[in-house]
Amino acid sequence: MGDLAGKLAVITGGGQGIGLGISQALLDAGAHILVAQRSPLPDELAEASWVEADLAQADSYSSIAAAAQQQFGGIDILVNNAGFMFEQSIDEMQLDDWNRMLAVNLTAPVFLSKALLPLLRNNGGGSIIHIGSIEGLAANPEHAAYCASKGGVHALTKAMAVDLGKDGIRVNAIAPGWIRSDLSDNYINAQQDPAAAWEGLYKMHPSGRIGKPDDVGKLAVFLASDDAAFVTGQVIVIDGGRTSKLPLPF
Repeated sequence: MGDLAGKLAVITGGGQGIGLGISQALLDAGAHILVAQRSPLPDELAEASWVEADLAQADSYSSIAAAAQQQFGGIDILVNNAGFMFEQSIDEMQLDDWNRMLAVNLTAPVFLSKALLPLLRNNGGGSIIHIGSIEGLAANPEHAAYCASKGGVHALTKAMAVDLGKDGIRVNAIAPGWIRSDLSDNYINAQQDPAAAWEGLYKMHPSGRIGKPDDVGKLAVFLASDDAAFVTGQVIVIDGGRTSKLPLPF
């Protein structure tokens, strides 16, 4: 069965990338999951339920809550994973771009959590997990909006943990580093010397490799489980040691 046997979970954007790794890990641990995202689920998630939702739209919160109520009647776990990133300098950035970034990456975790609080309380509490980023701690070039949104997620995590502890609801965030995906692979392979780019990327990580979606999934299972009953208000970095390694000029 697993650490989450019989637990009921909602995960946003759980059908691809890091979200898929989390969804699969929750299923493997015995949870029943409802995935909220715009596109239908891949074959790997045949055991999961799906509700169509665009987290950039405010009406998605109530539709997800209604689907969770109908499907489960209560929930134990919420994973606010859905998000996106774009690269723009401050000079290039438009207000609409900024607003959409914050709507998906920061506003949705706040107001979807609010919409699902009655279902968490109905089950006696539970675990909310936000997906932040190491870019909530430091920055890559032209990522101002993304960094701001993820830094906000980290601060939100602490504030929600303080406010919801009385309800038996724990709130934590996972801050992933470089996690393997088709998008990141294509980015490295598009460099002038892909072999050198891969070697340089591995050297940035004391672990000697980059992360996998399953690495994040396993951490999410722990934070959702009773094994983490005394863990709340934390932002846990999972980056193979990358942010602990000081750069050298050679």
